[in-house]
Amino acid sequence: MSEKWTFTDKHDFLNKLEQLISSGISPQKISVVMPYHVHEVEELLKLPPSKMRFFALIGAMTGTVTGFAFTIFTALHYKIITSGKPLISVPPFIIIAFALTILFGSLISFAGFLILSKLPSPRSIAAPEDYGNQFVIVVE
Repeated sequence: MSEKWTFTDKHDFLNKLEQLISSGISPQKISVVMPYHVHEVEELLKLPPSKMRFFALIGAMTGTVTGFAFTIFTALHYKIITSGKPLISVPPFIIIAFALTILFGSLISFAGFLILSKLPSPRSIAAPEDYGNQFVIVVE
């Protein structure tokens, strides 16, 4: 059984949310719908940080390693020796590694976003009810 409260005023909404949390209801059982983002809700619910940063970090590290590995592998297999310069020179490889860091980081972050949002799912995209400009608290 779930209970639902709707508010048109932000302060009434925040007061009721604070009252529910102080009464002992677990923040994991509380769902909120807001017409715009309210930072106080995150502070009240004490939500854990998003896991998106791990996807970005893994993607960026993979891109960096791939960029350096690809350029070093290419330099070793297609040797072009010019005027005694070292075969593996890191400064020119940094550009490729940087570009692949950004590319892999963004692609894996996008894949992580789809995974964490459970998309593409029509039920996740369209909310079953439209609340307009109201603040809604649902306790399950």
